[in-house]
Amino acid sequence: MSGAWIDILKAEPGVEIAGLCDIAPGAAAARADQAGLGDVYCTEDVVDLIETTHPDVVADLTVPCAHYGVTRAALERGCHVFGEKPLADAMTHAREMVALAERKQRLYAVMQNRRYDPNIRRLKAFLASGALGPLTTLNADFYLGPHFGGFREEMDNVLLLDMAIHHFDAARLLIGGDPVSVICHEWNPAGSWYRHGASAIAVFEMSNGVVFRYQGSWCANGLSTTWECEWRALCTEGSAAWDGATGFAAERVDAVEGFVPPCRTVEVPEPPPHDKVGGHAGCIREMLRCVRTGETPETVASDNIKSLAMVFGAIESARQGVRVDVRGMTG
Repeated sequence: MSGAWIDILKAEPGVEIAGLCDIAPGAAAARADQAGLGDVYCTEDVVDLIETTHPDVVADLTVPCAHYGVTRAALERGCHVFGEKPLADAMTHAREMVALAERKQRLYAVMQNRRYDPNIRRLKAFLASGALGPLTTLNADFYLGPHFGGFREEMDNVLLLDMAIHHFDAARLLIGGDPVSVICHEWNPAGSWYRHGASAIAVFEMSNGVVFRYQGSWCANGLSTTWECEWRALCTEGSAAWDGATGFAAERVDAVEGFVPPCRTVEVPEPPPHDKVGGHAGCIREMLRCVRTGETPETVASDNIKSLAMVFGAIESARQGVRVDVRGMTG
């Protein structure tokens, strides 16, 4: 992901990339050369990077298990932090990181680029309009078979921890509520090229009474969904579907009589212009704007920890085989 971040940051007015750090010898210098950053400072130690270059912001693009150490080092030295998802590799770490950012009065925000998709904004606006009545149930289905190689194929809980964080955060956006409880079943199907947890089904109860059901697999060959899932929203007076790309459909009950009451098609209108679009670039631009203005970005860690709690609540439920209360996990 560092290549994508560097390209975006290079194009942002008023932003200078002060240095790069990677624990692998030569990796930072190689990335700097690939990105055309010239003789930018490169090191294998994040503390050395910070104390040498004195950045305003540290972008933490490390693997999940490294987020805690990198983010603490940056916040303790007075830097703002923009981090890749997931926020942390454990809820204890996440709570500490959020508390440290608050004590240091520094911005700590997390990359949740799915929120900056104009299509999800379109669905959110439609559901919020009340055209189908209040939302009662939200379903998301995710089926892909990517061969990443590297750390993902060796992770525990790979689907839930590395990918479902996007989908759970998107569900919070669409539902407008926070998680209350979850029951989850996780497994690694025969033929999986991942070591652990490539498939899962989870059912969440949300704070506003909506039920969210998620089903996904990262070792599904054929009939792929998009990376954004296929979504179906059930409301009191109709249903809406989104294919995760540009395909939308909606129907509203047209009459109350009949064994299966007739429905009529409802248009899902384009939403009004919105500044929270642009995927990765849109999310980064909002982070930068908030550093400059003192405002709070939508993906601030103190809010995003609720999406992470959905992940670790689901993992704990799958391990224990019981329903897990998520509310106390954020501290």
